[in-house]
Amino acid sequence: MDSLFSVDDRVAIVTGASSGLGRRFARVLHERGAHVVAAARRTANLDELAGECPGLLPVTADVSERAGIARIIDTAVGQFGRVDILVNNAGTGIPANAVDESLDDFRYIVDVNLVGLFDLARSVARVMIERAVGGSIVNVSSILGAVASMPIPAAAYCASKGAVDNLTRELACQWARTGVRVNALAPGYFPSETTAPVLDDERSLQYLLRNCPMGRLGEEHELDGALLFLASDASSYCTGQVLVVDGGWTARRTRRSTTLVRGIALLDERLDRLAPIGAGETHRLAPGLVLDGLRERRLEAVTEQRLR
Repeated sequence: MDSLFSVDDRVAIVTGASSGLGRRFARVLHERGAHVVAAARRTANLDELAGECPGLLPVTADVSERAGIARIIDTAVGQFGRVDILVNNAGTGIPANAVDESLDDFRYIVDVNLVGLFDLARSVARVMIERAVGGSIVNVSSILGAVASMPIPAAAYCASKGAVDNLTRELACQWARTGVRVNALAPGYFPSETTAPVLDDERSLQYLLRNCPMGRLGEEHELDGALLFLASDASSYCTGQVLVVDGGWTARRTRRSTTLVRGIALLDERLDRLAPIGAGETHRLAPGLVLDGLRERRLEAVTEQRLR
């Protein structure tokens, strides 16, 4: 079974490797025998990782810049002559209310999370296709590519990760017959630098724990199996898929949304008998739901209770 998930002697590029999940991904692949090229912007962090993982090659690079992507590719191909695995993990986010978020911040997040990811993926794919060896590209997405980030305002991050999911499907189909597989790994809430501002706030942390079906955050080792599955030949007939590892978060959100809509419709029907809508009293909150003041107050109470 171990041989099925083997990445021994494979050449792997991992971006965003200076901290958090990226650092873990680089370490796991290295421990499993891969030749790892670890890329990130923070040189000191990469040097520390290289000291812990003999043979790992650190590359200081920003994936939002073309020169940075070229440096990563040149290092991997120059040292090993090929690339077998790309873990496209570099990403960023700046929480902000959409009406106040600056376009510069929005563009920067999309540049890093989507444009840089696309540019590196196609650059690596060129190497894989030219050498006719195939390979595996793992785009690191997020559950926020599938659901809204409520109550954390993150329009740019959600937009970029939703785009990553569908870009993954498109690239998978374009390159399927070349032997290049493209899949996405979508983690839920795991402790990392990115999630630290949320997890360090006690109310936010309790909200996440209360609303996750498994009642806890993910632990860093719980992505190891998913990573090795997508990176290795264990997933040789799998491409264009988004593998979600989230403790049931997205399953619960989908179910709850459906339940809430049904509940609203039932509430509307019952309240209609108690408080018929009079002339000039209507207020449309959602398609098909026309509520007067009493209904609106009742609906707000029910909605707030269900979101707790």
